[in-house]
Amino acid sequence: VENAGRNVVSEILLAIPNMQAKNLANLKAFYNEGKGKGSAINLPVSEVYPEGMPHELTFHTLSLTEGLEKGKSLSVNVLTIFTHSLQPFPEEISQADAQLVVYQDSAYFLSPYVVKSQSLNVLLPGGRVESYTKHPNGKLVDSEIKYGPYEKLPPFSYSAIVIHFENNNPFVVAQELVREIEISHWGSIQVTEHYNLAHKGATNKGGFSRLDYQSRSYMGGRSSLRQLIARLPPRAHSIYYRDDIGNISTSHLWGDSRK
Repeated sequence: VENAGRNVVSEILLAIPNMQAKNLANLKAFYNEGKGKGSAINLPVSEVYPEGMPHELTFHTLSLTEGLEKGKSLSVNVLTIFTHSLQPFPEEISQADAQLVVYQDSAYFLSPYVVKSQSLNVLLPGGRVESYTKHPNGKLVDSEIKYGPYEKLPPFSYSAIVIHFENNNPFVVAQELVREIEISHWGSIQVTEHYNLAHKGATNKGGFSRLDYQSRSYMGGRSSLRQLIARLPPRAHSIYYRDDIGNISTSHLWGDSRK
């Protein structure tokens, strides 16, 4: 960012479309102090409601530790994490099918400021790409789609892109979590956690074959949830786990000095 105005700037505005903002799980910003990588300095982030801005957008402000003077520039890293951003398409697949999902975004970085230069790289998890929005200066290289660079974009520039690709990762959601902590008179603690898990990817169409699932993994639900990993404190002992139908027999437990 560069201060092209006359006054010292103490804040930077970030704009996020409301459809994405409702799924925003985390947002943080930082910059590197000194030359090279240096040490990362976190910037305070807060949601704001500036007047005269489009109502279709949600705004956050980054507060600078030191004001940015006229003609000065600053490199800022912004990390945003969104949940439920990938939609299965088709919504139903058979046990032997690969899971395909759709991702929608903008080829342009949505900003309330003039953007001198920008580019977008979309990193995919591998597998085939069914289709993606063709765009000037856009190309597919292996499992990466590159858009840009684009020069001299006016404020609030937006260009929709849709990417349809294979993603066989399980979309596991903890719909409910209940943690019970029991403290004994002798100082020991018993912790019991109850998870209600759901797979929010494509649903299974047709019958289910246990034989294919166990003996022919390439035909047995590539996007299914095959394991859960729990990391416990190093002094945890007397560990047990079970599901709704009884004890879980296929399990492994090991530890070291840290976990």
